[in-house]
Amino acid sequence: MRLSDFDYVLPPELIAQRPASPRDASRLLVLDRSTKRTAHRIFREIGDYLRGGDILVVNDTRVIPARLRGRRRSGGGAVELLLLRPSGGRSGGEGAWEALARPGRRLPPGTIVEVGPRTAPLEVVGRLPDGRRLVRLLSGETMLDLLLSSGEVPLPPYIRGDETGPDDYQTVYARADGSVAAPTAGLHFTPELLARLGDGGVGLVTLTLHIGIGTFQSVRTEDVREHRMEAEHSTIMPEAASAINARRGRLIAVGTSAVRALETAAGPHGRIQAYSGWTDLFITPGYAFRAVQGLVTNFHLPRTTLLMLVSAFAGREAVLKAYAEAVRERYRFYSFGDAMLIL
Repeated sequence: MRLSDFDYVLPPELIAQRPASPRDASRLLVLDRSTKRTAHRIFREIGDYLRGGDILVVNDTRVIPARLRGRRRSGGGAVELLLLRPSGGRSGGEGAWEALARPGRRLPPGTIVEVGPRTAPLEVVGRLPDGRRLVRLLSGETMLDLLLSSGEVPLPPYIRGDETGPDDYQTVYARADGSVAAPTAGLHFTPELLARLGDGGVGLVTLTLHIGIGTFQSVRTEDVREHRMEAEHSTIMPEAASAINARRGRLIAVGTSAVRALETAAGPHGRIQAYSGWTDLFITPGYAFRAVQGLVTNFHLPRTTLLMLVSAFAGREAVLKAYAEAVRERYRFYSFGDAMLIL
């Protein structure tokens, strides 16, 4: 399986720069896995394809304002840090976080960086083999407190300008702080749409998978099997697992992150176990899905692990054919773009 097998051509003007308004006014391409047929709808019409007893599983992670801008205490040079996650016991000591840093060459261990309006001091306490820095706050507050007071939400690099509001990159059910990117398939739901689906007997269950940089890391090996996913933390509470296992209808994941969490926690016969831990599950064509029976997803970048997962679920040829159809029909792509429903 080659990386080039997951390529396609996208006109740049189809990369969405802002979300649809209202959210559920985005377009919806419906793909039937058995017949390979497609239909073109509006997202608020998704209930036409769902049945009483079906369960939607959503990822309630919340994007933290993980980008910090500051200056080196010595020399005053501008610095940008993208905080990824607590170091989890790696070298750096209590309270250290992993971060991407620019300009990295000017941030050796021992550098003090002052960030935020109160110039809170951060110390670079280590350098990891992949070039990331370990940073630690020198003040008494927590890193999350600093991010919430002084950080910026890190939008993807293909979204330019400042046309988005502070909540545009959060789902309406976001609750658990911890992601550096949104579970974008969920951006299409509104409270009103969720209420209508509930009135129709469609259940809603939440899990948490904190999306890290690994989800979006480039695949650098032509042989896809040589790629390794970076682990992300996932939690499925006992009551969520019980609700999923007691359902009468289909299990439909909202987003690739929900798929990975569910498949990590699924037993051999598809039953979901309560789970809290790390997952580095990398799903590619040939994977045997144990739990997920439907998928709500966005249109993903070429040559990415996200596109590979969708291709594993619906078939690579069918997915690329649907993408080509979406290009012809002028769908909007990527994080703020339109959606697919695959059943």
